Amino acid sequence: MLCGEVMFLKSIKSIFFAVLAALSLAVIAGANDPLFINLSTDELHRSTMAINFGKHHSANGHPLTIFLNDKAVMLGVKAGTTKFSDQQQALSEVITSGALVIMCPICLKQAGYAEADLLPGIKIGGPKMTGDALFKDGTKTMSW
Repeated sequence: MLCGEVMFLKSIKSIFFAVLAALSLAVIAGANDPLFINLSTDELHRSTMAINFGKHHSANGHPLTIFLNDKAVMLGVKAGTTKFSDQQQALSEVITSGALVIMCPICLKQAGYAEADLLPGIKIGGPKMTGDALFKDGTKTMSW
């Protein structure tokens, strides 16, 4: 009889932990979790995919941050207008809808550009601005 009671208690314990785990996952997967996109490419298809992915989820209520760095600097500067007009239009649209687009200042300088070269609405990043967006509770990250 004692063995049956132990098995019953183990079953109850297992059910308890399964329910607890399910509830925990529901808390982790928030309906409006922020999305932080790390965009480092200047490849047309990949950069378009990243921006449109963010645009879609932003429209569905997820606060959006796009961090432009490395080769993606060209997407956010006036000198990239000819080659990256579609991407720049999409960035302008997400900025207008409330997204934060941050430029890596070191990458900008390395590419030979300055803050005056940025497209309207793009912000120069720094530890506080970038960190606040990246480490906000519930933030999910994607990288292209």
